[in-house]
Amino acid sequence: MDEKRGSGGPDGPGNGGDPDPGRSEDLDARRKRLDAELLARRKVEPENGSSREASKGYALAVKLSSEFIAGVVVGVILGYLFDRFLGTSPWGLIVFLLLGFCAGVLNVLRSTGAVAQPGPAAGSQAGKRSEDDGK
Repeated sequence: MDEKRGSGGPDGPGNGGDPDPGRSEDLDARRKRLDAELLARRKVEPENGSSREASKGYALAVKLSSEFIAGVVVGVILGYLFDRFLGTSPWGLIVFLLLGFCAGVLNVLRSTGAVAQPGPAAGSQAGKRSEDDGK
């Protein structure tokens, strides 16, 4: 009754009673090599992939939120000044707040590329099309 069944040790019933020293040395060498490879991969991965992508994501989030907030703040300031000088309280603030909100959303959409940015290229393309129609 003092026997230990299924102990799994080198003297256990699974090994037949005689330990193989060459086999355990090979296992230790493989384990050390695996530890070295894992350590090397852990050092390389955060530098290349995830930390750079995370910092780019945070930078984009800060940029988009600041553009939206700037539009709303400018709208509130203009509405307040409009009401202050013309005495149309609270209508100027309400109207310019809504305009600032719309401008903020439009700035965010332009920054993400969802809406084309207006510029001289759009006007020159229209001019070229009208010239091509005349030929």
